[in-house]
Amino acid sequence: MKSNLVAIIILVLGINPLSAQNTPVNSGIDLMLIQGDYQKVIDTCKQILSYDSLNHEVSYKMGIAYQNSLEEDSALASFYRAYRLNPGKKVYSFMLAKSYYGKERYNLAEPLLRKLCALDSVNWAYSYYLTSILMQSYRFDEAINIYERFLKKDSANYVFIDKIAFANIKKEDFENATELYNKSLSINERDLTAIKNLAYLYSLAGRSDTSVQLITRAIEIDSTDTDLYLRRASLYYAGRNTSSALDDYLVVLSSGDSSELNLKRIGIGYCNKFQPREAIIYLLKAYNKDSSDYETCSYLGQSYYRLNDMKNSIYFYDKEIEILTPVVQQLGLTYILMGESQKDNGMYQKAIVSFKKSLGFKPDLNIYLIIANLYDEKLKERDRAIYYYQKFLDNLKSGQKNFTPEYVQTIKKRLAYLKTNPAT
Repeated sequence: MKSNLVAIIILVLGINPLSAQNTPVNSGIDLMLIQGDYQKVIDTCKQILSYDSLNHEVSYKMGIAYQNSLEEDSALASFYRAYRLNPGKKVYSFMLAKSYYGKERYNLAEPLLRKLCALDSVNWAYSYYLTSILMQSYRFDEAINIYERFLKKDSANYVFIDKIAFANIKKEDFENATELYNKSLSINERDLTAIKNLAYLYSLAGRSDTSVQLITRAIEIDSTDTDLYLRRASLYYAGRNTSSALDDYLVVLSSGDSSELNLKRIGIGYCNKFQPREAIIYLLKAYNKDSSDYETCSYLGQSYYRLNDMKNSIYFYDKEIEILTPVVQQLGLTYILMGESQKDNGMYQKAIVSFKKSLGFKPDLNIYLIIANLYDEKLKERDRAIYYYQKFLDNLKSGQKNFTPEYVQTIKKRLAYLKTNPAT
């Protein structure tokens, strides 16, 4: 039935299958594309290609139909065939490059885009995709060179300034990026991209108040942009202004973003405003999304305590302790491992600092000995070595199997020697 339909289309359109590149063919296919009859286009193109497999234009238009039908693999194959048949036609190269780009096959898209840019250096569409590839592959200076070429032709185009500024952020050249975004805002004071990124840069520089002012200005420009409220809420929260953060997080929540983080911070805001009942509502929702968040448990413990509900308060404090205990143990072990690496690298003072930090999590007789030995053998700091040898002996329990009597006797002899033979 389908083949009959295709035959009818060909006849109606006046298509001669043996001469598929004539005007009626192209006009008919174009009309079907305009009308959105993509499957008809595909069927017609297949019929034509069965007689004229070298027809690059029909292959290209079939690619357009596949693309609009979201059949990306078939679209790519059609564009590739059109390009192979006529590699000099720029539109074929560009559509093939875009298909490769969409498939994240950047190594295949880049050569095509470079060739197109060489043929037409002022075509922004070509450069847009090429610079996107350069940015994703961390070749920021190459991307900047292209952006600057366009900016020279249009010095008042703040979009290009923003792109150069963003590339500088990626390069971690924050000073230059800040200058560029300010320049962009001097051209277009309603440039939300510049405002957001400039606020980010000022927050990195510790100028949180300036960041808040910029985001507030952006909200006045577009009060429907939920991302702005989320950014300002994060700035308020980081500055311990949980009350102001609460208002913005409630706006974000009303937009439909009920993430665990937002619910938790709303709960914390109410808790800090001494509204425990409201706090519990949101904190419990956050807890149901992530029961492993110790901070949520801590604030639930506080909120229930303020309501004199000691049973639930104790329950959530127990949960917090349960969550944190393995973390504390791991942190203590990490300091020991860090100390060992520093010691083996000859960084004795830093190693001692790490070993001492580990003792804050769990006393360990072995660590007392390691510190004592470092002071004794490596740093020649007799008084401190004496202190830690003594610390080891004072905490040694009788009958402790980890240390033989002979080994303990060796430590005692060394300690006695250090005490009776002061440095000259």
